[in-house]
Amino acid sequence: MYPSPRALLAKYGLRAKKSWGQNFLGDESILDDIARLAVPAPGERVVELGAGLGHLTVRLLALGAEVVAVERDRDMARVLRGELAGRIILLEADAARLDYAALAAAPAPSPRHPAAPGEGGGPPARITVVGNLPYHLTSPILFSLLDQADAVSRAVLLLQLEVAERLAAAPGSRDHGILSILLQQRARVTVERTVPPGAFHPPPRVRSAVTLVAFGPPRAEVRDPDRFRRLVKAGFSKRRKTLANALRSSRLAPPEALERALATAAIDPGRRAETLSVEEWASLERALAIASA
Repeated sequence: MYPSPRALLAKYGLRAKKSWGQNFLGDESILDDIARLAVPAPGERVVELGAGLGHLTVRLLALGAEVVAVERDRDMARVLRGELAGRIILLEADAARLDYAALAAAPAPSPRHPAAPGEGGGPPARITVVGNLPYHLTSPILFSLLDQADAVSRAVLLLQLEVAERLAAAPGSRDHGILSILLQQRARVTVERTVPPGAFHPPPRVRSAVTLVAFGPPRAEVRDPDRFRRLVKAGFSKRRKTLANALRSSRLAPPEALERALATAAIDPGRRAETLSVEEWASLERALAIASA
């Protein structure tokens, strides 16, 4: 049996670093649930962000995953080498600055798992990303996933509960915001289970949630993903203002182009940004492309 977080820290003479946001999940049931979500079949290539002491890593390996363990903390990397050397690809890097397509093509750590029929032994086209994200890195990592969504099949993330609820929020709710729209345009987002503070060592002051982000074809087509992102950010830049006023203040496009786009997309300019669905934002982006031409 893999040692507990407390036992491993003692073995290597370490303590959790508060400045790094280190809270190590030790609850076996929750770890098993995360692993099952991340590895639906043996042979999956899984990139684990912030592998830490390796408690999730060993469960991913047990389910037949090829694991790329990303860990920037040299002390944690020392633990991973000491406990799992030869079984993982260990990458000491910033989790917000990864090239997922390159990681999908990295050589496997061992030939333990033969290719499935029809795969020809080549690397998987898309990978799974899993990790317990510190609060200060959540947004950069989510935007990195969005930018590379074509290389990622799913992400299983342990987030602060409030953040997870925002990502999965429906139009019209107070939690519905920029990341809700941008992520749901490319993925199905579901909160799978909540996690109490006591499941971690040391316990954080907030509740957490296991969140599944299943990437797929765009939910609604847009002409220019970069303009779509800028449009959504502009709409939410002044949440208390009407959509028309918020967009006008952003100078995203000339006022007359914005008026034509809203009319073409059949969106009432008096609505507020949080009431629009993903499909309505996409329709507005397409209309703005025509109105600005």
